[in-house]
Amino acid sequence: MNTEQHRRKGLRIMGALIGLVKPLLPVMILAVVLGTIGYLCAIFLTVLAGYGLLRLAYMALGIELLPGQADSFLTLEPGVLFAALVILAVLRGVLHYGEQYCNHFIAFKLLALIRHKVFAALRRLCPAKLEGRDKGNLISMITSDVELLEVFYAHTISPIAIAAAVSIIMVCFIGRFAWPAGLLALAAYVTVGAIIPLVCGRRGADKGMRYRSRFGDLNSFVLDSLRGLDETIQYRCGEKRWQEMERRSRDLSGLQRELNRLETFQRSVTNLAILAFSFGMLFLMVLLHRQGLADGTGMIIATVAMMGSFGPVTALANLSNNLNQTLASGERVLSLLEEEPQVEEIVCQEKTVFEGASAERISFSYGGEEILKDYCLEIPKDRIIGIHGSSGCGKSTLLKLLMRFWDVQGGAVKISGCDVRQIGTRDLREMEAFMTQETHLFHDSIAANIAIAKPEASREEIVEAAKKASIHDFIESLPDGYDTKVGELGDTLSGGEKQRIGLARAFLHDAPFVLLDEPTSNLDSLNEGIILKSLQEEKASHTVLIVSHRRSTLNLADTVVEMERRRES
Repeated sequence: MNTEQHRRKGLRIMGALIGLVKPLLPVMILAVVLGTIGYLCAIFLTVLAGYGLLRLAYMALGIELLPGQADSFLTLEPGVLFAALVILAVLRGVLHYGEQYCNHFIAFKLLALIRHKVFAALRRLCPAKLEGRDKGNLISMITSDVELLEVFYAHTISPIAIAAAVSIIMVCFIGRFAWPAGLLALAAYVTVGAIIPLVCGRRGADKGMRYRSRFGDLNSFVLDSLRGLDETIQYRCGEKRWQEMERRSRDLSGLQRELNRLETFQRSVTNLAILAFSFGMLFLMVLLHRQGLADGTGMIIATVAMMGSFGPVTALANLSNNLNQTLASGERVLSLLEEEPQVEEIVCQEKTVFEGASAERISFSYGGEEILKDYCLEIPKDRIIGIHGSSGCGKSTLLKLLMRFWDVQGGAVKISGCDVRQIGTRDLREMEAFMTQETHLFHDSIAANIAIAKPEASREEIVEAAKKASIHDFIESLPDGYDTKVGELGDTLSGGEKQRIGLARAFLHDAPFVLLDEPTSNLDSLNEGIILKSLQEEKASHTVLIVSHRRSTLNLADTVVEMERRRES
């Protein structure tokens, strides 16, 4: 996915984002109604004030206003007019609050919904499509990109509808004094609310997308720098990392300045257009008055109404200042939601009983590089199979193919004689327990980290799994025992301790088919012996496939398979 370019136009992005509002459509309609009436209250505050001043002027000049010959608003008593102004002012405040409340209610509800959709999409794409994906950019998308959509849902959708509704009403109101004035008002609203934002928005669309992409890249760089802080200090690379961070920050600031210049330019053009149309209305009404096509009241009120009615379209014009980045964020989020997984999950009600596994002439390439070709392996039930081979020969890849993290390009991976592409994904995951070379720990207690393998597990089951993984005594020596927090990414634990927690997860999952990728690489001989003894005891009811460089670990296996390196170094 190329995040530097829009895959679709801004209107298509807006249409896709608006489609998510369907569950909250009644609230959105209420927000539009409240906003429209609220803006009309604000506009007619000025209009009624104009009528009041005209009435005072007519009274000062001694001009008598008859109910049937004058505009009905001019015949209102001063007390009634003042009361109407107070009511409109109060209504404006109340309606504006109601509109904003509805908009933000919609926005935050939809942001929660979008976050759920994003996490569901990541789960669907994982691991094949997310292998090697820039984590900083993903974090930026989940956090700041989704958060920016609040601007769209709270301050974009209803203002567009409100601006359209108010503009139509005001065109009709001004047009009642003289139809050319109504046409001029229509041209003004379209120019300020649509033409200027669209033209300026098109100029900044690519810059907005580049800004969001570079922002994600900077997040990634900072995240990598924090995780590798110890190595950076050890090898004295701090200055180099700092210079790179400064360069990226300067690039980001440069893009921000360009966006700010576009915003300033648009504001200037918008204000110029408002002034031009306002004076244009005055000159037009004066001309029409001289030609006898408009009376004095119409000449003043139409001009006042025009000058006071730009609020909705001005709000719409100001949206495009932030809309470039908002649409760029929307494009990134929508692209993730629409991305198709490389491996489709299978939903199947039938349960498969594990009776052994096999790889039948499988071929697999990753990124154009051949990893396995016509490879065969038989894994009988209730046996321990060891796999030995040099780095890069495809040992870990084989385990991932058995888990169906990827699909083979040739041949078939089978469980109980059935192709894994025909076995329900949930059923497959329940049949297999997989321990990877790197154990990821969450910022939670040790017990919670082990219980990931079986969330409903009791403390006794967790302790039993920890004993099999030779980590129980260490956990008990900690101040809070199993309730000890492991820190972010498990930084408070050593590599061997993390590895044994990963093994405890595999034991707790209690699947009939256990896949272990270098399970003892970070362990001393004593802990290795305890774990191998536990695996030997599990042999009666479990099939175990072990990948290891250690001959001492593979001595446990009933059969050891040598894998040859096929990739060229």
